[in-house]
Amino acid sequence: MTDNRTAEPTYLPEAVPPTNHGHTVAAWTAMIGVMIGALVSSIGCLPGVPFALFWVGLVVVVAACVAGLVMRNMGLGQPKAGVAPRRQAAGH
Repeated sequence: MTDNRTAEPTYLPEAVPPTNHGHTVAAWTAMIGVMIGALVSSIGCLPGVPFALFWVGLVVVVAACVAGLVMRNMGLGQPKAGVAPRRQAAGH
């Protein structure tokens, strides 16, 4: 009986260092602000509601995006490529 499992080369990508994929304070702040702004804008599109509320929601969305960028530049976002994250020693 022959073994059908032969040693074939595998073409897998190199291992990538782990990332947090947006699980940062900056990302959460930006996304919550965008969702609130979208909700306010959509309420502003309803009949009987002042249309100015639509523009207020858009201002909230833009402000949330700017806040996320500022927080990322302050170091509360995902580290830039090539920068290893700092880890604290055990017990600290």
